[in-house]
Formats: sequence, C-alpha cells, structure tokens
Amino acid sequence: MTVLDTLKLTEIFIASDDFCKRLDEYHKEKGIGNQKKSGRPATMSDSEIMTVLIFFHLSGIRCFKWYYNNVLMVYLRSYFPDLPDYTTFLTASNRVFAPMTLFMQAVRLSPRTGHNYVDSKPLAVCHNKRIKQHRVFAGIAKRGKSSMGWFFGFKLHAVINEYGQLVVVRISSGNVSDNNHKMLRSLTKDLQGFLYGDKGYISKLRDELRGKGLTLVTKLRSKMRPKEMLAEEQKHYLKHRRLIKSAFDILKHVCQIEHSRHRSVKGFLINTIAALLAYTFLDKTPECPKFPKKLGKWDRKMTIELI
Repeated sequence: MTVLDTLKLTEIFIASDDFCKRLDEYHKEKGIGNQKKSGRPATMSDSEIMTVLIFFHLSGIRCFKWYYNNVLMVYLRSYFPDLPDYTTFLTASNRVFAPMTLFMQAVRLSPRTGHNYVDSKPLAVCHNKRIKQHRVFAGIAKRGKSSMGWFFGFKLHAVINEYGQLVVVRISSGNVSDNNHKMLRSLTKDLQGFLYGDKGYISKLRDELRGKGLTLVTKLRSKMRPKEMLAEEQKHYLKHRRLIKSAFDILKHVCQIEHSRHRSVKGFLINTIAALLAYTFLDKTPECPKFPKKLGKWDRKMTIELI
C-alpha cells in the first residue's frame, strides 16, 4: 500500500495556488481573458487540477485512472470537495497546460550556479517494433539513438546545478543531437561559469560560449589532444558528471516521466511537465560533493594554533 504524504500535497497546492493568483492578477492588469466563456462553469480551480497532476507523480502509483478513482475519490476527497468524475477531469486538465508551463519556468527552476551539468534523456513513446503502427505522434516524434540504442519519440534536454536542481529544461524530437547548435544556444542562453557534459557535447560553439562567460568542459575523444590543462576543481566536478544521470533516473523511476500510453500530444506534454514539477518538490536530490580545498602553509599554522 502506498503511503501518501498529505503534507507534500498541501505544499504543492499552496505553491500552485499562490502562482495562479499572481497570474490572474497579471491577466487582469493586462486585460487578458476578460471575455465571457460559454459552457458550464469549472468546478475545480487551475491550482487544484495542477496539484492533482503533480501529486500523482509523487504517489508511487503507475495508473492515473486507478489513482484518481481509488485514491483521490476515496481517501483525498476532503482535500478536493468539488472533484468531478474521471472523464470530466481529463477534459478540464487540458486548460492547465499553459499555467503549468509558466509555473515551472518562472517559479520552480533553480537559480544558476557556477557549476552546471548538461545531458539529454530519451522519452520513447512506443516500442521500436510498433513505430509503423503508431498514430498519436505521427510526423512529430522521430527516431533517435542514445547510449542504450535506438528509440522512437522525443528528447529531454536538461541542465542541473551541483545540488541536483533543475536549471534549464527543453524538449525536442528524438533526432536532435546533443551538440545541436540551436539547442545548445537555447540551453546556455543565461548560463555562466562552467558547464560539464559528456563527449557528445564537443562542439564548435566552445569559443562562442567562452565569450559569454561560460566554459564548456567535456572529456576528449580518442586521438584528441587537450588544448589546455584543467584545474583540479574542474577535474573534480567533471568526475562527478554522473550526477545528472542520477537525476534522470529519479525522473524515470520516481516521478514517472516516461510511459508509452499517451493518447494525445497535449497529454504527453502535460505528463512531462507534471513529472518535472514533481521533481522540483522532492525534499532531497542527488548532490555533488564539494571540492576539497587544500590548506596552504599559513592555513595549516593557524589551524594548529587554534587546536
């Protein structure tokens, strides 16, 4: 039996509701969305729908329909008194795509630090044997290749800091390479300091990024000669590049960012953004050990005297 953390549920709702209220105030100031809407009035607010979607990815339950009918409708009904039936909720959830995207980009992403890691993760939408029969993402999803082999779907491109927190997130089709110039410029638009990646990020943009104050640090391919020697601190952080692999592993196995049962493109995007938001609400994320600074002679003398 899954143990549901209602304190985490409350935390997600408060953060979502505060953002939605500020967004509504901004819309009123700019005169956006003042037109009268036809149809039945919504029973659930946008913040409640966002909370339901995000909390699902932290519940440990794989089936959203079972989670909705057997958990929300039974055990968490007091938290959502206006909860509609399952089909009505799925229809209403389509309207929170834009607020959830803004919520992640404007509030939940972490600030830039001096040391960041970049990598990509494949998001397969079906098995390779069923590519020809797949219809939901026909013309949108593409075949790509990762270290684990060929896949059909999309790619999640992400930058995290040394504390394992998400800094920049982008989604592309599966055939976009890691060192694609357009994607790399988008990921590093506001970054400074050091960016650590694998050999797939070796790019001709290295000098361009250095001009903006960002140093791209990667391992070398075979028969490549190093142009400059790395400092001990950069070697330390490059050695712990597996940190972003751990973050992707949590996104897959804890936040359930990947599955092959999507019925629409918007459903896929909402599921992906909800999983990313769920990751930002985790109490603990993988963290890189701090670089051990060596003591100089003067520091050693002072340490001995203090002892």
